[in-house]
Amino acid sequence: MTGLQLAPGAPGARILGFGSYRPRRRVTNHELAETMDTNDEWIQARVGIAERRWAEPDETLLEMSVAAGGKALAASGLDVSELDLVLLASASLPRPIPGLAPEIAHRLGARRPGAFDVNAGCAGWCYALSAAADAIRSGSARNALVIGGERLTDYTDLTDRSTAVIFADGAGAAVLGPSDTPRIGPVVWGSDGDQAEAIAIPQGEAAMSMAGQAVYRWATTRLTATLLTAMDLAGVGPDDIDVFAPHQANLRIIELMAKRLELPARTVIARDVVRSGNTSSASVPLALSALLESGEAKSGDVALLLGYGAGLTFAGQVVVLP
Repeated sequence: MTGLQLAPGAPGARILGFGSYRPRRRVTNHELAETMDTNDEWIQARVGIAERRWAEPDETLLEMSVAAGGKALAASGLDVSELDLVLLASASLPRPIPGLAPEIAHRLGARRPGAFDVNAGCAGWCYALSAAADAIRSGSARNALVIGGERLTDYTDLTDRSTAVIFADGAGAAVLGPSDTPRIGPVVWGSDGDQAEAIAIPQGEAAMSMAGQAVYRWATTRLTATLLTAMDLAGVGPDDIDVFAPHQANLRIIELMAKRLELPARTVIARDVVRSGNTSSASVPLALSALLESGEAKSGDVALLLGYGAGLTFAGQVVVLP
């Protein structure tokens, strides 16, 4: 038997546009202090969050994801009929089956694209971004929509200060397409399953639990090497990084990582966590959308991305912004 024929793929993949959806309701630290034993100073000192967005009942995961996906499509300049892959990264799906990605694709008007959900915790969007880029390079897809969407408040005890002050809701998305030159670098991903219980919703329970100190130690000791390897594989160094957009879990972790990477002073560091809280798999695309919208980041900037979270999972890569 002769070898199987491969589909003609693209030399590279690139991001064509971003979109985002942030819930209407802003919840400040002062508001939380009215219902639990906490205060603004305690929260900001530990995680750097000043406020977060919590979804209203009509802001379902489906609605937020469709809104973010539609904005990303508009920014990309593509017609929805040109999409042939839709991925949703989420750790807060409303049901085990069916997946939500096919319904999102239908709501957007896509014509029977491949569609599936990705659950890699807070690293999910970076995992999905890499999978979509690989699909484009292999010829399995030409254009892809990659969404990170969360309604973490559905799985958070809103009276528990260890989690309620941190987790939030929202959706961010990006459209990917082919490129003559690589504009999405190789992913460096992995997992540490021996810490599977560090962030979890235990079986039979309704709310998420998190060993915050264990996750902090793991993130600040394990992941610098991941980022250095991602830069090395992409052929860039710290001095080439225009934007650093890690998972928006904790401002203290973000700032410590930036310091250890010895990024230049000109590098823009995403601090969306301050106003958005921890939105899990939505946090990286939300942060990038905010930087592009504000003008702090611009088209052609080289961005270093990192997702990490439940699993424990992680994924780092370098991309060129649209």
